[in-house]
Amino acid sequence: MAAEVVAREELAGGKVFALVLGNLLEEPVDAIVNAANGHLAHGGGVAAAIARAAGRALGEEGDAIVAERGEIPVGEAVVTTAGDLPQKGVIHAVGPYQGQGQEEERLEKALRSAFLRAHEKGWTSVSFPAVSSGIFAVPLDVCSRAYVAAVRGFWADHPDSSVQSIRLCLFSGPLLDLVKKALAGGP
Repeated sequence: MAAEVVAREELAGGKVFALVLGNLLEEPVDAIVNAANGHLAHGGGVAAAIARAAGRALGEEGDAIVAERGEIPVGEAVVTTAGDLPQKGVIHAVGPYQGQGQEEERLEKALRSAFLRAHEKGWTSVSFPAVSSGIFAVPLDVCSRAYVAAVRGFWADHPDSSVQSIRLCLFSGPLLDLVKKALAGGP
């Protein structure tokens, strides 16, 4: 079943930010973002769903990255294979958890890092889920502002990016409504 576009914002250069209701694993994009922890351990939530659907290669590649580089810092993102998923890759964005301090800035940085990884790969489209709003417990209003700011800020800093479409894929609920309000409120 195709995702339902709930809100859409066109930015300079024909770039489109869409808020969609749907299944992240079925998003028609080059890459999906995983709400990751620094160890790239995919224990629950969206991370576990992505890991199950992608198959063993995703976990093995993530383990190799962590073995080589160490724990991925909050605010950073790395790319692995998409394995059995239809996308070209999975971008693992390490968002903050509530209580670390500067959650909004750190979350925005993690997402901008994810979009930059897509740009570095030459990908044109990416979809991301709710990051840091689940078990990381960052308040939904903080998350909604960070999501919108990350997309706008990335394209402001990278107007010639290969990334032409960024989609925020959510389920129905309070976070969806807050993101719609953040989009309507402007920068």
